[in-house]
Parts: sequence; structure tokens; C-alpha cells
Amino acid sequence: MKEKEEENIISMYPEEQKQLDKEWYKSIPAQVFLNYFFAINYHLNHYEGMGLQQLAFFREVPAELAEEDVEAVKKLLLNSWNTEYALRATAELGDESYIRNALHWTFPQAYYTVFASLQAFLHTRQIKTSNETLVMREAGRLIVKNAYPQAMSFYASGHYDDFRINRLPLAHYKPGLQIAGKELEAQSQIGQFLRTTRRMKAKAVRQQVQGNAATAIRSNRTGEVLQKFGPQHWQQLTWRMGYTTLFDLLARLRISNSHREIERFVQAEIDFRLFHESLLEIVSYLNGIHECYVAQAMSLQQYEAFVQELPAYLQNSFVAARLQDKVKPLLQDDEQQLRTAA
Repeated sequence: MKEKEEENIISMYPEEQKQLDKEWYKSIPAQVFLNYFFAINYHLNHYEGMGLQQLAFFREVPAELAEEDVEAVKKLLLNSWNTEYALRATAELGDESYIRNALHWTFPQAYYTVFASLQAFLHTRQIKTSNETLVMREAGRLIVKNAYPQAMSFYASGHYDDFRINRLPLAHYKPGLQIAGKELEAQSQIGQFLRTTRRMKAKAVRQQVQGNAATAIRSNRTGEVLQKFGPQHWQQLTWRMGYTTLFDLLARLRISNSHREIERFVQAEIDFRLFHESLLEIVSYLNGIHECYVAQAMSLQQYEAFVQELPAYLQNSFVAARLQDKVKPLLQDDEQQLRTAA
């Protein structure tokens, strides 16, 4: 029905307008996706809230890391930085056309560089796993426990089609199709992104549970595996979903290069450079937070020595820049405050 309406609208215009409108319709899903990530970046840069240095969680002194844990954390960080290096290289090497076609690898790279740095952070808190479900669940708990700056502490919770958006007071407004230019637009788009992502998570959990004879929810009357779910059935699955956070939104970037979804993005008419810049800034923001936590656990001195020993291509790079701009000032200020309090 919707496709018929679109065809009728297009038929009212001259031939060249028809083509333009077809391209516009084709670009809507990609434009919405760009809007979402631009909105996230806008919110991270404009929302005024507590930063790491003001969080009680950050001030908790983690247990001293054993030598083997330090080595494991270093390896995870190196994985993260190598992936971020590759992501950044795309922007440096490519024009608009190159960046458009590079989505096949830049989308998953943006997710996996953050995932590796998140693992490094979790490892310093003695959560040692590469299981994606467990990592994401722990990340959700940490967001709810205020381990992250307020700007990224939003999350969705609740049962299927009864979702609650937390810590985004403007998320209930209806989002538009435009790039966010103010906080209301950014929060409304992030809220919509959280809802659609949580809905997808719920459906994926249902498919997994109902596909297993041992876990499937069955009809009380017939004993058969349920095909239709009511609210009471969805509620039985909610605990399996955890919270839906910024990390789940980034996980939406794991689009297989053989999946038709990626082709829809490549063929769309959107600002690919802006998309790439938004992803890079989000990645740098998140990795910077995890690096602060890791440096705190390792000790600033040991972390600095590690950065100085990095391979040549990572020397004097974004890693060193974040060390100087974010990690060092934060931890030195923290040490100063502790000495003053003592």
C-alpha cells in the first residue's frame, strides 16, 4: 500500500523529478541512520552533565592488576587501536565515493574498536569474557550504575512495546527527518533509535528462545510452542534482554558485507563524510573513557610507558593525543585532589 502511494506521488512530476523522488525514497532509511548517529554525537558534545571526574564510580580504586591481566588489557587495547587506525585511514585516504563504498568495513570497524576497548575496561574490573552477550549486559549495568558520563548514560528498559527511555527527558518528542540542530531534535531521534533497537533485540531473543525446545514458551492449553505472543509472554523474555544502551546502538553497525542492507546504504544519496565523521567522534569519545579507566587501573606511569612503546604507525597518533588531552589531565587532577584531601 505504501509503495503504491509513493508511486502515485511520483507520477505527478516530470520525468527528471520522478528520478529524484525515487532516489529520495530510496535514501530515507540511510538518512534516518545517519540522523541517529549524528544525533548521538550532537548529544555527547552538547549535553551538560557530570563527567568522569565527578562520578563516584570513577573514584572507586580498582584492585591492583596482576601482570597477566595487564598484558591481556594491553592486547585488547591494541586490538581496539588497530581497528580505530583503520577506520581513520579511510577518512584520510578517500573522497566521497571511496567513503561511500568503504561502508562495508567502516560500519563494523566502528563497532569492534569500541567493543575491544570496552573489554579492556571490563577486564580491569575482573570481568573477563569475550562473549558478546555478556559484555553488552555488563556494559548496560555499568551505564545504569553511573560508571559513564551523564551525556551517554541514557538507556531503554521495559517490556516489548512498553519501553521506557531513561535519562533522556526530551525523548518523547516525535523525531523529524532533519539533521539535529538542537538538543530536543537529538534526544527525540536517540529515543526513537533506542526503541527500534530494543524492539529488534526483543524479537531476536524470542526467536532464540522459541527455536529451542527446552526453553520455548508453550501454550498452557495445548502444550505446543507458542506462535503468537501477548504482553504476558513478552514479559517472560525481558530479563534476558538487559538494558538497551549506546553500545547496542553501535552494534547496529554490524552489517554483513554480503547483506543487502549495506547495498541500500551504498546506493543512497546522503552525506557519507558527515556519517563517517560522526562515527569517528563517537568512537573517540567512548574509547577515551575506557582508556581513562584502564590507565587508572594500570597506573598512569605504566600506561604512558605502554603508549610510548606502541608500533611506529601508532606513535604520535590519536592514542597519544587522547593520553595528553583526556587521560593525563583527568588522572593527574584526580591524584592532586586525593593528596589535598589527605
